Amino acid sequence: MKLSREELSRLKEVAETAALKAGEYIKSFPRNQLSVLTKQGGENLAAQVVTQVDIAAQKIILNHLNPLTVQHDFGVLTEELEDDGSRFRKDHFWCIDPLDGTLPFIEGTAGCSVSIALVERVGIPIVGVIYDFVNDNLYSAGSGFGVKRNGLIFELKKTETGKFTLVYDRSFQDTPQYSMVRSQLLREYREIREIGYGGAALNAVWVLENAPAQYAKAPKIELGGGSFWDYAASACIFNEIGARAETFTGEPLSFAGSSTHMNEVGIFYSA
Repeated sequence: MKLSREELSRLKEVAETAALKAGEYIKSFPRNQLSVLTKQGGENLAAQVVTQVDIAAQKIILNHLNPLTVQHDFGVLTEELEDDGSRFRKDHFWCIDPLDGTLPFIEGTAGCSVSIALVERVGIPIVGVIYDFVNDNLYSAGSGFGVKRNGLIFELKKTETGKFTLVYDRSFQDTPQYSMVRSQLLREYREIREIGYGGAALNAVWVLENAPAQYAKAPKIELGGGSFWDYAASACIFNEIGARAETFTGEPLSFAGSSTHMNEVGIFYSA
């Protein structure tokens, strides 16, 4: 069932509220009470760590979304709950990362956010909300609505000619591709700025904030490469602002399929 423009606007507003409330909770949580746990299936430390804050933030988000989830019969896919397969049976599903960048959060650094998307069953995100609660910046988009930052229209503004920003996951510096990519960029640009400490959602946002810029993860055989909830919201934002959110080989990002991992296709964000 296709959602009307009015319904989509309402869903975006509720997702924004849910992200803000979850972010407020995360910011207010006493750090001396933080308990760090591990979970199965993570490809590295950043993907393995989880805290009680992740779980509580997820509950806050789901409580805010639940009335509209029931009304519209949406599925739900969220990082800290087992995939129940509802995304295959419903016309739309929420795709949620209650605390993207758990490792930066544990370390007390920037790079963590709340990420919420609404995705059509065919894999196209039609609502995307990312709340950078450290800097109190809310980014949101809906299909046909454009992109807003803190309620104001957000447009790409490129830095001066000759400068480029390379955004990457912190593990990228330890790969052979790091030096190769950096060398290639230095052939074209006078100065390379590097950002390598955030979670996937804010890494994507920083591409928009520091254009010209890129953020990429190459395909690989091993499971991992991030998951649907890491990229669904930012993909919607990129689509609406007219930037590139693609697989590593240039195909449109899809958030359908039996596996939520992105390792087989990789990602490429640029602006």
